[in-house]
Amino acid sequence: MVPLRDNNPVKITPYVTYGLIAANLFVFLYELSLSPRDLESFFYTWAVVPVQLTASFSGFPVNQPFPEWLTLFSSQFLHGGFLHIAGNMLFLWIFGNNVEDRLGHVKYLVFYLACGALAALTQWFFSSGSNVPSLGASGAIAGIMGAYILRFPQAEILTLIPLGFFFWTVRVPAFFFLGFWFVQQALYGFVSLDTRMNIGMEGGGIAYWAHAGGFVFGAILGPLLGLFSADPNERRY
Repeated sequence: MVPLRDNNPVKITPYVTYGLIAANLFVFLYELSLSPRDLESFFYTWAVVPVQLTASFSGFPVNQPFPEWLTLFSSQFLHGGFLHIAGNMLFLWIFGNNVEDRLGHVKYLVFYLACGALAALTQWFFSSGSNVPSLGASGAIAGIMGAYILRFPQAEILTLIPLGFFFWTVRVPAFFFLGFWFVQQALYGFVSLDTRMNIGMEGGGIAYWAHAGGFVFGAILGPLLGLFSADPNERRY
């Protein structure tokens, strides 16, 4: 199933959502220009490598040109393959604008980056000795899903369903997409670039703890930042 659009109009131009999509696409195009060896080095530098983050938190030196904690943010703009980035950007496009509309541009950007970082920390907590890079926008987008489903549980999502050679479109409630989103993420582990990473299970695959953490923190941070603001027409920044 492929989500096409929701029935939630927005009152603002979602500049931050557009900017995040553009930044992710730019970084992915750069990844495509790298050789497999350079790509692996790039991931080990800019993605979250749990064992390196553990060493950094413990005060041990890490051979990095910048503080290791910065990878909690830089890793959010890396992707392991075409399906990985396409799925993430599609969900960001459909659901991000409504959350940005509710929170405002600045608080939405803070919300997005915070959810992504907290999601990465959740994955690190459960796999602190792993040396497999963990990367992707999935944790941040899980946060958006947590906020969206909390705020718009009955919103309808126009969905494309391929049945053999035929394609059907149906409208389904937003809460259904939480379960679908987790299943979809599992598929990305099988279509990736030629290097080992966690996109978003231990040993190279799906970082389920990051997704769960992102969703939970999104459901917590969203209301704290104004997701349920009393006046939907107020000017937000």
